[in-house]
Amino acid sequence: MEINFEKSGGLVPAIVQDAKTKNVLMLGYMNKNAYDKTLQTKKVTFWSRSRECLWTKGETSGNFLNLVSIAVDCDNDTLLVKALPEGPTCHKGTDTCWGEDNESNPLLFLTELQDFINKRHEEMPEGSYTTSLFKDGINRIAQKVGEEALETVIEATNGSKDKLVYEACDLIYHLIVLMTSKGLRIEEIAAELQKRHDPNWDKKRREAKAKHQME
Repeated sequence: MEINFEKSGGLVPAIVQDAKTKNVLMLGYMNKNAYDKTLQTKKVTFWSRSRECLWTKGETSGNFLNLVSIAVDCDNDTLLVKALPEGPTCHKGTDTCWGEDNESNPLLFLTELQDFINKRHEEMPEGSYTTSLFKDGINRIAQKVGEEALETVIEATNGSKDKLVYEACDLIYHLIVLMTSKGLRIEEIAAELQKRHDPNWDKKRREAKAKHQME
């Protein structure tokens, strides 16, 4: 990775993003030594412009930023540092230097769950329920989706909200397993829903269908 440290007098801005929540945590500056130490220690390290020395975030507070990855922008003069924070990032005690809470969007977990199920599909470890579903085959997986859909409907009409959420979770999990078995991902459902959200979607769908029939 080529980084142009000389463009701004030896320093480059380093934007720190939580690798899990995707929230921006802080902005610091790195020189070549700070960059090298970050890679060596896996603890995000900056150059302090006020003290004129290297400082590893968390070296006094214990609130380290554990390195996940570093990427450089298209001009080779700005870094995107993805890290996992231990405690609040800001010296004022807040999660971010903008006073925001570093909360994750629960919807992002669906991608994490998809990745986990993909790994199960690839490795097929013994003793895993997900593995057993893949071994049982597409018909059994589809049956489970139907069963969980029915149980979700029952809870929606005659059960409690808590039980409805519980059964809906089972439904979505088994649906992801079904999608995975067909070489698809949950994001493809989200992408399709996004298309349908377009006010002109139905018109475009009809036009595409008509064109297909003419061909």
